[in-house]
Amino acid sequence: MSKLQYKPNDHNVSGVTILQDVHERNSDLKYVAFKLIQLDEQATYAEELTDKEVCIVVLTGKASVKTGDQLFEELGTRDSVFEKKPTDSVYISKDSTFKIAAKSACKIALCYAPATEKRQAQVIRAADNSVEHRGKYQNKRMVHNILPDSSAVSSSLLVVEVYTDGGNFSSYPPHKHDQDNLPEESFLEETYYHEIDPEQGFVFQRVYTDDRSLDETMSVEHGDVVSVPKGYHPVGVPDGYTSYYLNVMAGPKKIWKFHNDPDHEWILKRK
Repeated sequence: MSKLQYKPNDHNVSGVTILQDVHERNSDLKYVAFKLIQLDEQATYAEELTDKEVCIVVLTGKASVKTGDQLFEELGTRDSVFEKKPTDSVYISKDSTFKIAAKSACKIALCYAPATEKRQAQVIRAADNSVEHRGKYQNKRMVHNILPDSSAVSSSLLVVEVYTDGGNFSSYPPHKHDQDNLPEESFLEETYYHEIDPEQGFVFQRVYTDDRSLDETMSVEHGDVVSVPKGYHPVGVPDGYTSYYLNVMAGPKKIWKFHNDPDHEWILKRK
């Protein structure tokens, strides 16, 4: 198994299953952490934040989130991520506690990054997500921007959802953002949480650096997480399957400036 690839867990305690938990102690990531939880109906999950901020993404089902004296209710818009419509999220800053209560069985993504300053907790409704269609030829994907780098909501976090149809590549041509060299390139770590439709499918993801000191190609299945501490990181989707992934990014500066692999940048110049 690749050291960058994480398989889901299935241990349920009191209605809560922590499916994924990727953090600085079990990965090479210093800025990004990611947790995926599944809640049975009426189950609750609580956490206390110290120096990190979090974006709580209601992937499926219905839930509410309480932090301090704020209560955000009726969160969640879909039963499957493959309905391909945006969902609701909640941003919470450092030095806070929060409690998630499941109105129905639900799956929740918790996306963490260091908080550079204390900010106001707020809901990010589905309607607040901008939707982009990127690429052409066999390089097409649809993006839901939850926390893009232009958002003033978070201090460090960037969070997006990406859909790629079968026969297409995504995060392509291969690009990286592992150098603090603005304005040409920014340093951002990244995680990919993958789902696949139908679930028995797989996608391929490669993570590699110019000098190939890191060069791993993974067969990624439904529910897997891939960490990208550095390097290029394209995703290929086989025919007949649809890929969904949730990206979390963070680094010393909240700006997304990437560098394409020069060996493959010619692809963008096709007519």
